[in-house]
Amino acid sequence: MEARNRQAGRLVRRVERDPGVEWDADAWWARIPAVRTVLDAGLDLPAGVTFLVGENGSGKSTLIEALAQAYGLNPEGGSRGAMHRTRHTESPLGAVLRLVRTPGGRGDAYFLRAETTHGLYTYLEALPRSPDWDLHERSHGEGFLALLERKFARPGFYLLDEPEAALSFTSTLSLMARLAALAEGGAQIVVATHSPVLTALPAATVLELGEHGLRTTAWSELAVVDHFRSFLDRPDRYLHHLLR
Repeated sequence: MEARNRQAGRLVRRVERDPGVEWDADAWWARIPAVRTVLDAGLDLPAGVTFLVGENGSGKSTLIEALAQAYGLNPEGGSRGAMHRTRHTESPLGAVLRLVRTPGGRGDAYFLRAETTHGLYTYLEALPRSPDWDLHERSHGEGFLALLERKFARPGFYLLDEPEAALSFTSTLSLMARLAALAEGGAQIVVATHSPVLTALPAATVLELGEHGLRTTAWSELAVVDHFRSFLDRPDRYLHHLLR
């Protein structure tokens, strides 16, 4: 039953460059190795949870914003119909990519982007008879988890950009449990993250972005996991070089 649910929930099978769209191969976003890998070779998206992991500038947010745009979601967060905007900062990549979807696949879709949640909350609370009037009344992390609980509720295609920015360690574990339940119920989820905790989710696919481009990696082999483990084991070694 679990395998059938996960396969049925694979709404997006593949991300690839649309051959009918012109694009600038010398643009800053096209020269990011991970983005270039997707443009040149495409990317198959598995069922369940997929994590995009890498250093700042590795292309995680660029890719997940483009996925949101290609799916028809608001690039600053929300659903297909969300009508809010602060400042345009996204690359044109979303218009260059096309999604290969499962025929007949249907489901909800939502994008949560940590850096633009304030604008999303403001938009949602102003809607007539909004059930989300209370988000600004909560702490950052509480509001984030409440919105996740309300909008990520059924099988569908869900995107998250650095959700750990709003969350404590304990709340990150709550997010992991929510993602696991969604995946078991047939949802397909892509998460851009720096978190060595979140990426430990069993059965998730981990894609590491870097100068090599983009590759599937085991959690235990992630650079961020190794760095955190070394730091927690001997923080004095790091701090000696950093603060001397």
